[in-house]
Amino acid sequence: MKYIILILSFFLSIIFTSSTFSNDELITKLQFGGNIIFIRHAIAPGNGDPDNIDLNDCKTQRNLSESGIIQSKKIGEFFKKNNIPIDKVLSSEWCRCKDTAKYAFKNYNTFKALNSFYDEKFYKFKDQQIENLKEFIKKWDGNKNLIFVTHYVVISEMLNIGVSSGEIVIANKNFNIIGSVDTK
Repeated sequence: MKYIILILSFFLSIIFTSSTFSNDELITKLQFGGNIIFIRHAIAPGNGDPDNIDLNDCKTQRNLSESGIIQSKKIGEFFKKNNIPIDKVLSSEWCRCKDTAKYAFKNYNTFKALNSFYDEKFYKFKDQQIENLKEFIKKWDGNKNLIFVTHYVVISEMLNIGVSSGEIVIANKNFNIIGSVDTK
């Protein structure tokens, strides 16, 4: 049932997600700051993770492909080229998210609330993670942009949309979507 809901929300998001801003207006909004930015990790072929996943060992995880590394660098170039101010970059503890953050922004910290709960063994942490993430955002009061590098399931839970690999979704502190940028 969980997978059916994820698939359905993905297709509905494709049909109903549209930005009310032009690209230039969206970039201006980002340059102004104060936004919450969710980035789904870049291209990492496959689905889920192996049963023997160890968050301290990237060899046991699904990782970025060469295309994912290039896509991560494009994400960083987008922010740099457009002079978009960044308060902090926080990443899931999964290697594909940390690598996306590293290639895009170089400096980042991990934040457990951004971890995936797609696989059954991690799903039990979902409610606490989402609560912690919402509380963190509620307390955040930056005038630059706050960036989260995370997973499809986290973004879907927070913003009720589906996203593609490397997609950048901009929202306000009330979780209203301002727009998105596809980095393919």
